Amino acid sequence: MRRCAGQGARMSETSAKPRVSITYCTGCNWLLRAGWMAQELLQTFGEELGGVTLVPGYGGVYEISVDGTLLWERKRDGGFPEPKEIKRRLRDAIAPEKDLGHSDR
Repeated sequence: MRRCAGQGARMSETSAKPRVSITYCTGCNWLLRAGWMAQELLQTFGEELGGVTLVPGYGGVYEISVDGTLLWERKRDGGFPEPKEIKRRLRDAIAPEKDLGHSDR
C-alpha cells in the first residue's frame, strides 16, 4: 500500500482548520455542481482546509459557507458563482497571503 507524505496527520490538526459547507437543492439536481465546486476548492486549498461538506437542501438553495460565514448565496448574489470568485472569497477569509495564480488576474 502506497503512503503519501503526511498521511498520518492527526485528526485534531484537521479539525482545527476551516471547514467549508456547500448546501445544494436536491430537487433541482445540483449535486454535481456542488461536487464540482468542492473538488475545485479542495484542489486549491487542500492543505488549508479541514474539509468540504456537501449538505442536501431544497427550495432552490445553493450556499457556500466557511465556518458558518456565508460566502455565496444563489438568490442573494445572483446565480451560481464562478470557481475563481469563490476561491478569491475563501482565500480572503482563511489565507489572505495565498497567491491564487491565474485566478487573481
